[in-house]
Amino acid sequence: MDFSREFVKDVKRLIVKVGTAVVTRADGRLAVGRVGALCEQLKELNSQGYEVILVASGAVGVGIQRLRYRRLVNSSLDDLQKPQIELDGKACAAVGQSSLMALYDTLFSQLDATASQLLVTESDFKNPHFRMQLSETVGSLLDLRVIPIFNENDAISTRGHPNEDSSGIFADNDSLATLLATELKADLLVLLSDVEGLYDAPPKLPHAKMIHTYVKEKHEGEITFGDKSKVGRGGMTAKVKAAIQAAEAGIPAVITSGYATDNIVKVLQGQRVGTLFHKDAHSWALVKEIGARELAVAARECSRQLQALSSKDRSKILMDIADALEANEKLIKAENEADIAAAQEAGYDNSLLSRLTLKPEKISGLANSIRVLADMKEPIGHVLTRMELADGLVLEKKSCPLGVLLIVFESRPDALVQIASLSIRSGNGLLLKGGKEASKSNAILHKIITGAIPNTVGEKLIGLVTSREQIPDLLKLNDVIDLVIPRGSNKLVSQIKDSTKIPVLGHADGICHVYIDKSANMKMAKHIVLDAKTDYPAACNAMETLLVHKDFFSDGRLNKLVSELQRKGVTVHGGPRASALLNISQVNSFHHEYNSMACTVEIIEDVYSAIDHIHRHGSAHTDCIITEDPKIAEIFLHQVDSAAVFHNASTRFCDGARFGLGAEVGISTSRIHARGPVGVDGLLTSRWILKGNGHVVDGDEGVVYTHKNLATQA
Repeated sequence: MDFSREFVKDVKRLIVKVGTAVVTRADGRLAVGRVGALCEQLKELNSQGYEVILVASGAVGVGIQRLRYRRLVNSSLDDLQKPQIELDGKACAAVGQSSLMALYDTLFSQLDATASQLLVTESDFKNPHFRMQLSETVGSLLDLRVIPIFNENDAISTRGHPNEDSSGIFADNDSLATLLATELKADLLVLLSDVEGLYDAPPKLPHAKMIHTYVKEKHEGEITFGDKSKVGRGGMTAKVKAAIQAAEAGIPAVITSGYATDNIVKVLQGQRVGTLFHKDAHSWALVKEIGARELAVAARECSRQLQALSSKDRSKILMDIADALEANEKLIKAENEADIAAAQEAGYDNSLLSRLTLKPEKISGLANSIRVLADMKEPIGHVLTRMELADGLVLEKKSCPLGVLLIVFESRPDALVQIASLSIRSGNGLLLKGGKEASKSNAILHKIITGAIPNTVGEKLIGLVTSREQIPDLLKLNDVIDLVIPRGSNKLVSQIKDSTKIPVLGHADGICHVYIDKSANMKMAKHIVLDAKTDYPAACNAMETLLVHKDFFSDGRLNKLVSELQRKGVTVHGGPRASALLNISQVNSFHHEYNSMACTVEIIEDVYSAIDHIHRHGSAHTDCIITEDPKIAEIFLHQVDSAAVFHNASTRFCDGARFGLGAEVGISTSRIHARGPVGVDGLLTSRWILKGNGHVVDGDEGVVYTHKNLATQA
């Protein structure tokens, strides 16, 4: 439950207002399906003990349809040729009200519920005795589990026309709903609209963004409203005004879509649907902003304490973490199994379940990789270059941490361990946001790791972000977060890149190729292809596309290889050429990452065709050539522009641990800063240290520059 929606736990009495645009179709007729779904929700809530009051609109619209039909039936051909006089709005309201109530009565009766009709006018509320009687009557109805349905009695209203605005006690059914919420002491007001909630611009505009929590001080001047409702007095402007009035009176209000069949239920479950109006919203926004910033600032401060430790002490932290992981293996396994059970119940696919699973051997492997990191040469403060600028003036370029990292990853709890250990080894502060499907695994791993960090550094060195709502706020902190590394789907990476000014490092897809040249050794090719596809199909370095030289097909070797893949359980799809020759299904696109026991095969002319195919359809991750011809191999290795390019070796070798990096935060396909598996070195930058003896520039008059390279070890 989102913290801003926790108030719903105390909701007993709620008022639901449904707009004309929800209960009627585009042609003005009743939207019976939507009205039926609304009644089902209200009946369910009524059964659960909620006191539900409905404010219904749409009577005038329904009356117009009924009276137009009646006029048509009663008209002669001559009458139809004459200009049609606009129908009397009050008459439409009178006819429509009975029709609308008849529908509600029928639907609620089918659901074994009882509804009652209460028609009110603006003048009624000027009478204090009426207000008292209203409260007593509604209370009696609710005690009997009857659902009161309110509407303004437009037929006898003092307005000149039902759609005419008023500056009196209430102007429309939206403001009537707010008035009733106040009079009847409701705990919540839900305003149902034809859109998901309040947007900062008309929802049809491509740049329009939905506002989840309305903060008057922030949003009042930012919102651009569209046209007023064409089917009633309201529209979004009226709903926002009504919601603000309710919130100021201490009654939370939510504007959400009435087209969805369960939005009212979701609101009461605390789900983040629609736009919330709450009297405390301004303070939530401030707390939320401070919370995200404080998390990042605390990580930076702790990282400076970490950097102040000796290399030996930093290594000891990693050793302690490795020991703690192995000592708590049973606890980790129990939490991980809970995540797996929840994921299975939710219907997640096998590739995600595979990435989610933490087997004992994986925990042991993670601990060992941390020990490898601890034993590595000290990465911080390493002198990269040293130069004498002038006599007695020496300039050094030294390695140093980037600062604070924000890592957003999906489904793989082992990634948390790798990233945390690399961050500690490189002296960086760290903020982690894992996928909800691994929440229990991530929480216990974070607790174990931070528990091994000494107080002299502080456990806030590594912050675990548990709410996805905090991510947008963190992505705005380009002054305190230095690098974002997303690990997950193409959608995740793209969303983050589009949402921040902070540098982003990572890859969106892992579309890895294996190209079998005509001179390839068949036995070697089979071993490499099977390993690249079946060793761990869910990994980003698994083979997704197999390219083969045309001669490899013509002599029958490809058929044997495809049969072997299929025997191992791999579903083989083909490009246009391979699908026709091998009688297999054709893919719609070569740019596809399966992450499962499936791959694409295509037959090509030569190594140059392979290189062209990889550049057009690949993701610049990892690509491999299998050939016995060294000249062909060099052409491939030199010309394929990917982060990792292999000759006669499985793509699965593209991994931080296998490269001897100890671990990796991910594999980068960027061309700036770090590329390929990103280990400790990829989390470092550099700074300049200048040591002099009273040197001054003074217009360069007294400086004799030598610019002499010196040994990096003084």
